[in-house]
Amino acid sequence: MKILRFLVPLGVFAVLLVFLWIGLGLNPREVPSPLIGKPAPDFALTRLDDAARTVKREDLRGQVWMLNVWASWCAPCREEHPLVIDIARRKLLPVYGLNYKDSRPAATDWLARLGNPYEATLVDADGRVGIDYGVYGVPETFIIDRAGVIRMKHIGVLTPQVVRERIEPLVRELQAAAP
Repeated sequence: MKILRFLVPLGVFAVLLVFLWIGLGLNPREVPSPLIGKPAPDFALTRLDDAARTVKREDLRGQVWMLNVWASWCAPCREEHPLVIDIARRKLLPVYGLNYKDSRPAATDWLARLGNPYEATLVDADGRVGIDYGVYGVPETFIIDRAGVIRMKHIGVLTPQVVRERIEPLVRELQAAAP
């Protein structure tokens, strides 16, 4: 009986160490999204450059596209912005911006100063569309296929390595797939 008092806590401690070891090996940027492989949530949002015009998710069907969630108040967004500009300049795929919980004047000024890589920037002033997409911080980036299915979600700042190793191969694969 005395040995059990010693072995039970030791066993529990060993199990906790195994879970800790596994957890330390995980990449915190790779938070699994329940939306991968599912249709992108529906939206109808006004454009930043023209509040009278609306863009709907259905308008983007038939093409592989990127949704880049950003805000003018987001310092990491400024860090990744040159890479987003490069993706758009190389015409890797159409890039749409989702301006998240931001003011229209601040966002417009930000793009005027830093460059506008977006086919269109959609205004999500109250963050509801971001919530539908599972956004909990900016920047976040999604790759959506021709059928409107989310194929990738990247949390945090895009890096050249992420673009080269994850986005470019995925986009090539999705664009080569039959429509």
